[in-house]
This record gives sequence, structure tokens and C-alpha cells, in this order.
Amino acid sequence: MSNQLSRRSVLGKVGAALAAVMSVPAAKAAKAVVQKVFVTAGAPKGYDPFQHKWRMAIDANRCIGCGLCAEACKTENLVPAGPYFRTWIERYVISRPKPGSGEARGEVFVDCPNGGMHGFPELPVPKEDVLHSFFVPKLCNLCEHSPCVQVCPVGATFDAPDGAVLIDPHYCIGCGFCIQACPYGCRFFNHATRTAEKCSLCYHRITRGLKPACAEVCPTQARIFGDLKNPVPDDPLQQFYQNNRVQSLKPHLGTDPRVLYAGIDKEVM
Repeated sequence: MSNQLSRRSVLGKVGAALAAVMSVPAAKAAKAVVQKVFVTAGAPKGYDPFQHKWRMAIDANRCIGCGLCAEACKTENLVPAGPYFRTWIERYVISRPKPGSGEARGEVFVDCPNGGMHGFPELPVPKEDVLHSFFVPKLCNLCEHSPCVQVCPVGATFDAPDGAVLIDPHYCIGCGFCIQACPYGCRFFNHATRTAEKCSLCYHRITRGLKPACAEVCPTQARIFGDLKNPVPDDPLQQFYQNNRVQSLKPHLGTDPRVLYAGIDKEVM
């Protein structure tokens, strides 16, 4: 979509397209048309979202908490300074249980100073009292059933056919409903643009054959990115799924996240 595309012209395109698909049930037609019109945001001309299925996977066993991913994301996507992040790193420290408590684990400490961009302070407990510690990269979970999409009153947040969950900044009215609805804390309000923001998988990059900035700079390849419809030889994404016990965050919510993790503990929120 052209950055100069106005809401009026978008609605005009939607209306014209709807008139051409009257044989399709109305609700299904409207959803398909909105996806067709909006999905080109940030993508090159000729990009076909129906020919791709983008996925991100996270191997927490490999994450060293360097924060390069969060820093690269800030730079690449012009994320405002301060406590605003499209992706960030959390540290989980699980202490040993107190003797005689009968518990398998002790207290859990979670911190995320400045999104993890500049490292982490000393452990909150003595090393000898640490049962387990690990880092967890966080980002938009690309939910199959996205609460943010469901609550957006104007359709600015939408599911793209290629698996991305996107925001059209030209259509967003800044109501904040999506920020409140996201159970993963992945959205924030950009006071400069007066719109909601979140991880877009660096849509402007992946639709041009590049990796998201966070995956590009990860020194340990803890972030695995790929296209399920166009696997490459020895595809890292397929190998990740095959070789790991993968899980999603907060599966009990029924959002069906499409970002899957390996190496995380039950304490991860």
C-alpha cells in the first residue's frame, strides 16, 4: 500500500472489490477483501501473501540475553525511545526450595531492565541458590485467534494471509482497545504517530526476502525464522519443530499462538 493511501481511497477499494464478489458469503467476502487491500502495507509491488506462511520460533536454550535483537528492532522500526519495545528479553531465575519445604522449586524472579538491551544486573539470589535460570525473547505471538483483531473497531489490526498480524497505521484511530486486549503485553501506544504498535515481523524486510532484524543479528540463532510454504534445504524451522518439544505461551487462553518456543519452563508468563 502506498504510504499516501487515504482512508477514503481504501474504503473505495474495499467497496469496489466487494461488489465483485457478491457470490461469496458477505462476512467471508469482507474479510478477504480487507486482507487483500491492507496486506500490501510495507510490502513491495507484486508480493503475493497467499504464496507464503511466515513463522518465528524461539529456542530459549540458545538465548544468552545479549539484547542485540531488541536493540536492532528499535533501530530498524524506529521504535520510540524509552520503555517501548516490539521485542524484548526477559530473564527467569528459579531458586532452590527452602530445606524442609517439600516444594520442588523455590521463588521465581523475573526481570527485564530496559527490554534487556544493555544486559542484566547480578543474579537476585546467590549462585549456589539458583536451581535454573534462562532468558526468554518475547514478541507478537501471531495468534491464530487474535484478541487484538477481534476488538479493533475499524479493522486496522488484521490477519494477513501469510500469517502475519499487522496494523494499518493509516486506519488506526488510536483507541487502545487492542493494547488492552493483548494478553501478552505485545502492544504499545506510539505518542508520536498516535497509533498502536507491535512487532510486524519486520514485514518490510521479509516480503523482500530478508530476515526480521532480530533474527538477523542474533549471534546464537535463538530466533528461527522461515516460510512454511517455501522451505529451504535443511530448513532450520522444520528442524526446530522436529527436534524439540515445542510449546506456546498461555495456551489456556485459546489464542493459538503461532510463535512456538523450546526450552522454556512453566513459570514463563
